[in-house]
Amino acid sequence: MSIKNNILVFGGLGQLGSCIEKVSLERGLTTLLYLDEIQGNILDLDLLHQLFQQEGPRFVINCAAYTAVDKAEDDFELCKKINQDGAENLAGLCAEYNATLIHISTDFVFEGNLPKLLNEQDIANPINVYGKTKLDGELGIARLLDTHYIIRTSWLYSEFANNFVKTMRKLGNDHDELGVIVDQVGTPTYAIDLAGVILDIITIDNEKYGTYHYSNEGVTSWYDFAKGVFDLSRIEVKLNPIPESAYPTKAIRPAFSVMDKSKIKTTFGIAIPYWRDSLVKCINELNK
Repeated sequence: MSIKNNILVFGGLGQLGSCIEKVSLERGLTTLLYLDEIQGNILDLDLLHQLFQQEGPRFVINCAAYTAVDKAEDDFELCKKINQDGAENLAGLCAEYNATLIHISTDFVFEGNLPKLLNEQDIANPINVYGKTKLDGELGIARLLDTHYIIRTSWLYSEFANNFVKTMRKLGNDHDELGVIVDQVGTPTYAIDLAGVILDIITIDNEKYGTYHYSNEGVTSWYDFAKGVFDLSRIEVKLNPIPESAYPTKAIRPAFSVMDKSKIKTTFGIAIPYWRDSLVKCINELNK
């Protein structure tokens, strides 16, 4: 079947979309269409119908999301529209046009109050607006579309867009001393690695639909993550570990959100890099 762009990437100019573009070009994949929030407005059903009719996608990757976690607490309606209604719009169109949806979700669907690895069968109980709307988006997709992959990820960073790694490097160069939270634990995810896994799933296409967890391997705190950024970037700054209580935020975050990746590894036969090894690669790219 001849298709002009058989993979549509919504949120295509954001951090993960940019990483997918980089990896796809490295792999010689050229039939992807990267859509920004105007070209690919997931709340505009008329526009979406036109896109699906024109492109006849086989796969749709949804990287579009409302991700301002603290701002979401006061902006529930817009957060819900993007993270739930938008996801459901894409799921409905994929069902109508026989496409497979790959939807990116988050570890924030979990309460994260117990020090245990979180698997896909664990009960989701979000503790902030962002997590709740992302979970509702997942549930809507599952209700409307069988041919879907939901990938929950965590602590996403890369050389693209704004993220923790780039923020720490800037702050480290501007300050002699910084405090970073030490009692929130999870796993960083290099968005380039996640992009590669998304493209692997499309290439393998074994129709093992459902929800999967993906982050890099290992466990760390925000403090240790920042320490790694400064050490690898050779930025000298006095870094102080501080409790969450000393840095209150509008939205409550999970204290422990380390995900079990066994399912995605065994289903697709992938190896997952250790978080610090991937951080080295990102820092090297940023140093270029």
